[in-house]
Amino acid sequence: MDISASDRELIAVMRQYFAAKAELESLKEQLEAARQATSAAIGVFYDPRQNAEHAGDLQRSHRLKGEMASLMQRAEAWGRAALTADRRDRSEWEAEPEPEEWQSFERRADTLFGA
Repeated sequence: MDISASDRELIAVMRQYFAAKAELESLKEQLEAARQATSAAIGVFYDPRQNAEHAGDLQRSHRLKGEMASLMQRAEAWGRAALTADRRDRSEWEAEPEPEEWQSFERRADTLFGA
């Protein structure tokens, strides 16, 4: 099975997406454990301006979310392009006349008897 360069690019994008997602999930778990350990209010703890101790991790989580959104947009663009190509291929295929054996009896009769 041959994989096109476009397919390999999509696979690479999705690998990056899932790596970022796994990192974000791990980071979220760590941050929430730290928040619960300090009994800090959610709004205060997750505000990097008010939580200097975890500001770097909070900013990293925002960057990961942005990276994931960007990667998903690339994957969606690839999907839209593939759908467009499939539709184009399908319309070209459908434009070809059907072989005679595929035509319905009525259509063949109409052709033969001029109806």
